[in-house]
Amino acid sequence: MKVSEFNYNLPEELIAQTPIKNRDESRLLVLNRKKQTIEHKIFKDIIDYLKPGDCLVRNNTKVIPARLYGKKETGANIEFLLLKRIEGDFWEVMVRPGRKLPTGTKVTFGNGLLEAEILEVLEGGNRKVKFSYNGIFNEILDQIGLMPLPPYIKEKLEDKNRYQTIYAKYEGSAAAPTAGLHFTEELFQKIKEKGIDVANVTLHVGIGTFRPVKVEKVEEHDMHSEHFYIKQEDVEKINKAKQNGKRVIAVGTTSCRVLESIADEKGMVKESEGDTSIFIYPGYKFKCIDALITNFHLPESTLIMLVSAFAGRDYIMKAYNEAVKEKYRFFSFGDAMFIE
Repeated sequence: MKVSEFNYNLPEELIAQTPIKNRDESRLLVLNRKKQTIEHKIFKDIIDYLKPGDCLVRNNTKVIPARLYGKKETGANIEFLLLKRIEGDFWEVMVRPGRKLPTGTKVTFGNGLLEAEILEVLEGGNRKVKFSYNGIFNEILDQIGLMPLPPYIKEKLEDKNRYQTIYAKYEGSAAAPTAGLHFTEELFQKIKEKGIDVANVTLHVGIGTFRPVKVEKVEEHDMHSEHFYIKQEDVEKINKAKQNGKRVIAVGTTSCRVLESIADEKGMVKESEGDTSIFIYPGYKFKCIDALITNFHLPESTLIMLVSAFAGRDYIMKAYNEAVKEKYRFFSFGDAMFIE
């Protein structure tokens, strides 16, 4: 299967640069896999497609303000992107410009609020660093760090919280699970009142989610790994829906990847923690999820391959072309799809 089969033409002006004023007023493209229909709705209409007994599974990871701008002792400007905490104050970071940061280099951020020493050059040019500071690391990060917006967003984000779901809880992501950005407290209230269970998983989204597929054949792509966990109380909600013949609906590809990583052949899940590098592309047989809420994804990305595996490539490409024609907003701050 060729990567080019997942390409589509997207005019640049359709890439959403800022979040819409009201989260739940994004547009919603509804796909019914059985009927092969395409409907145009508003996100808050999702309530009409959810049924009592369904279980909605969302990713409650929290994005950290992982982009830091600092200076070397020479005064040269340096940029860090925090990728993952190795342990304590030791982190793996992406650096720019890399050639200027050999082992032993020290970098200062926020006029001395935070200092880092380069300990090791890792595979791929990332660095292992040790941070030094007085106080609480996350509070300092909140003060001096910037949200690590995707490279296709050029506008400044006025409100940090808009690149965060309203249910974000556990810090650790370098990118938001963007399908969840459309939900509001009021919408969740209506969902619960309708008798729909809401379960959580936690998957810390890595910057690898934006990494382009550089091979020609889909099967040869080396998928990045991300850390996840799911608690017993959430496992019980998901398994209850499965046992009762109700639907498990993943909010976003990250929730989908966790569920498909841990489900057995009957779609049942158990309390787990680990790393997943599951790569879902057409031909994959889904075990757990029955429906998917997702944003629109980049051409030739692993995420458009995942939704194509779920709904069929031709149907997805037809839906994407329809969304382009109808001038939907694309990517992180863009509109959403519901695939049932």
